Order: sequence, then structure tokens, then C-alpha cells
Amino acid sequence: MESSHVTVSKKTLQQTRKRSDSEAWAGFFFTAPMLITTTVLTIIPILLSGIISFTDWNFISGLENIKSVGFSNYVKLFHDDEFILSMKNNIALMAVVPVSLFLSLVLAVLINKATYFKTFFKVVYFMPFISSFVAVAVLWRVLFHPTNGPINGFLKSIGFDNPPLWLADTHYALLSVMIIMVWSSLGFNMIIFMAGLQNIPKDLYEAADIDGATPVRQFFSITLQMLSPTTFFLLITGLVASFKAFDLIMILTNGGPAGSTSVIVFYLYETAFINLKSGYASAMGIVLLLFILVITLIQWVGQKKWVNY
Repeated sequence: MESSHVTVSKKTLQQTRKRSDSEAWAGFFFTAPMLITTTVLTIIPILLSGIISFTDWNFISGLENIKSVGFSNYVKLFHDDEFILSMKNNIALMAVVPVSLFLSLVLAVLINKATYFKTFFKVVYFMPFISSFVAVAVLWRVLFHPTNGPINGFLKSIGFDNPPLWLADTHYALLSVMIIMVWSSLGFNMIIFMAGLQNIPKDLYEAADIDGATPVRQFFSITLQMLSPTTFFLLITGLVASFKAFDLIMILTNGGPAGSTSVIVFYLYETAFINLKSGYASAMGIVLLLFILVITLIQWVGQKKWVNY
């Protein structure tokens, strides 16, 4: 009896191992396309960019003309006034994220409590996010036109004799871009917040009502607390996206006027594909990668104090 019991146990253990092995291979099979794609299109280019950043190579001269320059590209980078200005502009663009999150949350709460036209408002606010950036840029260039634009026309009608030149003014160009970025990101953030709102148990609000909590107290004590994982996700993705801003600036201002809207990605593009300094541009890319990595790590560490799962 004991020997038969041991035999059955061994067979069961073997079957369990085979099953776990087959499940592991199935997992590798389903994740392989993503792993291969990420390795080929992301990890390998980052490693190659890191190697190229220590050279003065440009991509049209061929590999035979590659020449190592050590850390000179990185030393030059932090003495480059255009790069420092681009970095400052990128840091300023980070302000877009909290403003967009605040407005999106307000819209999400209002629309979520609305009785009628919910779908209509969702579509209206989401349209800018899915619209072509070229069309969006053309629209806002018309709106921000210094002389014939509707915005300055309205400002003159209410008493502003010298309204800003907006995209043509070095003091207002970056602010104009930030306004457009907030407007275009509202829809996506709002939809994500609405999904989070619908996952909050109604029992919490009912219990708060019984305890006499006001709507404002319920918002801060329940809604904000339960939405903290959603807010954290949108904060991470929003900050990363702000450092990758390129297409809107390329179409609207081309980095001008006088570099007031130039950001790191745009300056990197000019350096690599117009000035043909691939090594120097690669150094910019690595610095930008490290900067985003540091900001993300800070958020991951800080989220333990305010994110409730």
C-alpha cells in the first residue's frame, strides 16, 4: 500500500511539474513578440545611442569614419546655452501635467454626476486627443493670430489695446504651447478619471452621507483617495509625454521665436538630422533618458506616501 501510494505521489508530482513547465512555455510564447519588439526597437537602440554618444560620428559618413571623443560631448552639452534653454523649457512644460489633471478631474466628476448628455460630452472633450496634430496646430495658429485672430479680437473688444502676440512673442510663445497641450490632453485624462470614478464603491458615499459628510468632504476623503492610483498613472505618463513634446512645437513654432519654445527633443532633432552631429545628439538623448528615469524613480518612491491601492 505504501509503495503504491509513493508511486501515485511521484506521478502526481511529475504531472504537476509538466503542467507548470507547459504554462511557463505558454507564457514565454505569448510574451515573446513584445519582448522581441522591445529589445529590437528600444533596448538595442538605447545601447547603440549610448555608444555613439562617445563619438563625433554622423550617420551619413559611414562606420569607417567613427572616432571616439570620450566624454567631450557630455562636457560640451552642459556648456551649451541652447541645450540649457531647451531643458528649462522642458521643465516649464511639466506644469502642463498638474493643470491638466486638475481640470480633467473636475470635468470627470461633473460629467459622471450628470444625468443627460454624458456620451456627448465624452466625445466632445475626447475629440482633440484623437485629432491630427497638424489640424490642431493650424486651428490654434488661426486662433492665436496676432492681428486677425479671434482671441486677440476678443481681448481688444473688452479693452486690451495691445494684446500679446502669442506664438510670435518670446514671452508668450511657450505659454501658448502649454495652453494647447492642456486643451489637447483634457479628453484622455478625463476618460481615465471617469473609469476610475465608476470603480469607487457607492457604499462609501452612502456611509459618508449617513455620517453627515458634506459633498466637499466626500470629494477629498473618498474620491481623491480612491483615485490616487489613477492619478499616479496619469502623472507618470503625463510627465514622460511632456519631455517627449515635439510634433506640436515643430508645426506651430519650429522652436522659435528665438528658441523660446525649443525643447530637448526638438533640439536633438535639429542636431542629428540638420546639423548631422549624431554623436552629440545621442549624448542629448542619453541625458534626457536619465533625467526622465530620475523623475520617474522619485515619483515611484513618493507614491508610497499618497497612493492608496
